[in-house]
Amino acid sequence: MPFPSVAYTSAPSLESDADAILLIVPTVSEGAADPDGWSGLFAALSAVGFTGASGSFQRVHVPGVSTPVAVAGAGTDPSEAALRDAAGTGLRQLTGFAHVAVQSLVASAWKPLAEGAALGGYRFADYKKKSAKPRATQVTVTGTDAPSGADVAAVAAVSGAVALVKDLVTTPAEWLGPADFADAAVEAVKGLPVEVEVLDENALREGGYGGILGVGQGSDRPPRMVRLDYAPAGAERHVALVGKGITFDTGGLSLKPPASMVGMKYDMCGAATVLAVLKAAAEMELPVKVSAWLCIADNMPSGRATRPGDVLRTLDGTTVEVLNTDAEGRLVLADGLAAASRENPDLIVDVATLTGAITVALGNRHTGVMGEEAAVAEYLAASARTAELAWQLPLPDHMVDDLDSPIADLQNAKIGDPAGGSLFAGLFLRHFVGRVSDAADAPRIPWVHLDIAGVGMNKAAPFGYTDKGVTGATVRSLVEMISAGGAR
Repeated sequence: MPFPSVAYTSAPSLESDADAILLIVPTVSEGAADPDGWSGLFAALSAVGFTGASGSFQRVHVPGVSTPVAVAGAGTDPSEAALRDAAGTGLRQLTGFAHVAVQSLVASAWKPLAEGAALGGYRFADYKKKSAKPRATQVTVTGTDAPSGADVAAVAAVSGAVALVKDLVTTPAEWLGPADFADAAVEAVKGLPVEVEVLDENALREGGYGGILGVGQGSDRPPRMVRLDYAPAGAERHVALVGKGITFDTGGLSLKPPASMVGMKYDMCGAATVLAVLKAAAEMELPVKVSAWLCIADNMPSGRATRPGDVLRTLDGTTVEVLNTDAEGRLVLADGLAAASRENPDLIVDVATLTGAITVALGNRHTGVMGEEAAVAEYLAASARTAELAWQLPLPDHMVDDLDSPIADLQNAKIGDPAGGSLFAGLFLRHFVGRVSDAADAPRIPWVHLDIAGVGMNKAAPFGYTDKGVTGATVRSLVEMISAGGAR
């Protein structure tokens, strides 16, 4: 099991039969009275210098308590986000215990504590001969009010969705090529009310998916497009998700330097994300139709590979001069966005590890968000509620001319000009978002572009419930956005 099961109890953690207890502690004030049943706790914390600061963790001996105890700090006046992070911090570091009881010494909000524990307790089933001490497989969270069935289902579904992204993206590319990824997508939704269609290279050729084919033609492992539909009866809204699924990115003939190629198995993070979000929506039985297009290809150099200067014809008939074969994500997404637009959904969201420029602009914790204003505002509101950091970037009209090619409708890169690289990519994608009708002046379908190149992988030290490695960023925000939209 990649993440622990989480249950509710109203009983204090001291009455639990758990193997260890994790206490969520606010900033410890001098002279504060010990909580009921925890005589000597604050003196023990003071003795080891534990202050309860956000992000802190400590194993501690409490007089009279035989069960191993650990504490995680939630800071001053903890919010739900702080409680989530504290529970995640604790479960991430409290290893070697199969069953952990979690209790907050501040406001007891079961859902964020449970979610943090499930997210922080994830561990990839690695290939090591001797693995590290295991994290908990079972967590019991003490609360004052029993959670609703919907809350319990949401914690399991969202935590499972994040775990699915981590499992898929962490798997080495040798075992997760395009066909393997397509098979994994089919397996992920087995037993759920989800229809799946897999287009192989022949179907892609017949259908005119020139972007995906052009990117994937250099590999011995042919590309795939996976289409999934969750369509509950009575759904009044349709959200289409499009994900970049480059199972390994060498850069193609515009070959990356060796150091930049390390970790490029993670370039299918966007497709894994949209698959996981659709799966969570189906498990939660959300009253929203959700479709997902997984645009999957290997970007490899060979005698068959697309050359700089070649022209590809995408699904909607647009021709693209490929000046940089390492700007391949936008080419596969072009086909996915055009395919999604044909169904005229109420909202299109694409998710992609698209540009290194987004990391330069926003760092490693803020998702770059672009698109139609109202749709972007909807996503940003959802990300604020889930405490996933995001920042809106513009799609400036003055850069549209930069897309022009002398021999094709568009060019896929600005060679020798790094200015506004993420914005250029966003403008390129916008071209493939369809209109709400055939009228000449019809507006585009509401659309949001999420560039997760900076946030999809945490290369720095772990923090909160986020471990080093794949993060599952934007999964919780997207599920929240779809859930809130379905409630309207």
